[in-house]
Amino acid sequence: MERPVQPWSTVVGFGLVSLATDLVSDGARPLAGPLLAQLGASALLVGLVTGAAEAAAQGLRLIFGPWADRTRKYWTFTIVGYALTAVCVPLLAFAPAAGAVGLSLASVLIIGDRVGKAVRSPAKTVLLASVAKRVGRGRGFAVHKSLDLTGALLGPVIVAAVLAATGVLSAAFAVLAVPAAIALVLLAWLRRRVAEPAASAGTSAAGTSAASAEGAAGSAPSLFSGVFLLFAVCALFWSAGLVAFGVIAYHLTTAAAVPAPTVPLLYAGAMGAAAVGALGSGVLYDRMGPAVLLALPVLIAAVPVLALSDGIVPVLAGVAIWGTATGVQDSTVKALVADLVPEARQGTAYGVFAGFEGVGALAGGALYGALYDTRTALVTVVAALQVAALVLLLLTVRRASGSRRTRRRSAR
Repeated sequence: MERPVQPWSTVVGFGLVSLATDLVSDGARPLAGPLLAQLGASALLVGLVTGAAEAAAQGLRLIFGPWADRTRKYWTFTIVGYALTAVCVPLLAFAPAAGAVGLSLASVLIIGDRVGKAVRSPAKTVLLASVAKRVGRGRGFAVHKSLDLTGALLGPVIVAAVLAATGVLSAAFAVLAVPAAIALVLLAWLRRRVAEPAASAGTSAAGTSAASAEGAAGSAPSLFSGVFLLFAVCALFWSAGLVAFGVIAYHLTTAAAVPAPTVPLLYAGAMGAAAVGALGSGVLYDRMGPAVLLALPVLIAAVPVLALSDGIVPVLAGVAIWGTATGVQDSTVKALVADLVPEARQGTAYGVFAGFEGVGALAGGALYGALYDTRTALVTVVAALQVAALVLLLLTVRRASGSRRTRRRSAR
């Protein structure tokens, strides 16, 4: 039986689940390569396993998002997804003792963790969007993301401390069973108090005019028309320009003479900037609407200029800007997606949107890899991509804001 709680309590509850789970998942991710190497994997196999894991985390959302919408079992997908991470990561502690099958076991568990991310992410975001609309989706997603990022920051720090004390990879994975168990307990608490979102064919507060018209005609509006598709294409462009931190880390150690042990601390600083960016943009989103996102392409265009320079000061500034852009992308952007589509299609929307972002990220990885040694060309191409993103975002903001004003007048 579901027992209702206050909206902010629920938002914070989801945030604490994400904090504990990201502590597990992000704590393990830096150790995946060393573990596979210890088990006898080649550099090629490490790349294939970790690449497949990240591809699964993004690409499979295209399956699980629509599936959650069709069944309306958002809690089932959420629980299964979190359980996969809570089980797979601590089990990595046993891979070195598994003998000949240890490498295969570790590979499956590493990919399984990221499959869990794909299973839960669209459904969990629908649940969060349903609750957060009562407190302001901008602030709700911002608070949730800030707690999420706290876990992403603490996880690597904890496993680094365990490794420093024991020197044993298995011990670092084993200790992650504690936050994994905490995440599942918190999730069970939330499940008893939060109902499945009610089915609705109508749009949410900032849905498009076209979607409203289709909904009035008696059918669920298509995602592949109107402002949502425009916003998704915009996300593809900005994702192609937002460099992965791995490239920045490579530059830090090879060109900027930053000691390798310092890089995780810089990443932690970037996560702190991401939390600030998520909170700030979330509050502004609730006050001024989607126009706050116009800053995102500008931030992304600045990253290669600063983070890939030769001086340590601009590099540090670039890392902070990269973190801020990441925080906005992972919080306030999701709030606008929820406001652009009918509640009954939000799971599908998050899956499709993640697909566009994933394609952009894949293209961006190839772009940075090909042009890293010709920095001027790289900066120019990223700037061009962000100009395109800004134009599409201006159109998105204009249409979304216009629909919001129209409905406010109608409500009067």
